Amino acid sequence: MADLSKARVLILATDGFEESELFEPRQALIDAGAQVTLASIGTDPIRGETNGEKSERTITPDLTLRQVDSDDYDALILPGGLKNPDMMRMQDEAVEIVADFMEDDKVVAAICHGPWLLVEADMVDGRQVTGYPSIRTDLENAGADVEDAAVVIDGNLITSRNPGDLPAFNEAIIRVLSEELVDQD
Repeated sequence: MADLSKARVLILATDGFEESELFEPRQALIDAGAQVTLASIGTDPIRGETNGEKSERTITPDLTLRQVDSDDYDALILPGGLKNPDMMRMQDEAVEIVADFMEDDKVVAAICHGPWLLVEADMVDGRQVTGYPSIRTDLENAGADVEDAAVVIDGNLITSRNPGDLPAFNEAIIRVLSEELVDQD
């Protein structure tokens, strides 16, 4: 297993995140030694969903979007769900964070509806991506070359389609982040 003990990873989420798409990558990164921080609109606990149904499981954000300094992190994770990315793309701070990570060529990983934030930040033009079937037209209209694959890696941008792709998504995040940290040393 990769050693990510020097990695600092930010996850952006709010109510309505797909439970597995936040908790599984978060746990995989923690297991690899990464320091993982969750930022949201506020600091109250946020509730996930599973297949569109409210989950009983909540998680308390570590900080608000306004408190995020992109320079403090090596990677950004954007979980899906339907409501979460739709609400997050309406938050100027969230869109700015996504743009900062992309402009700084840091690792950005988005799954399911998470790539909506990449569209909102105008960061998919000319990029190879995938996403949930219902957002593929949005991705294409924003200039992306959309593939139907479990995981698509375009440089430091990692995208996946749905919870069934989580094993490939998590492996790609850990591998690409490990490579980036080696290149920084």
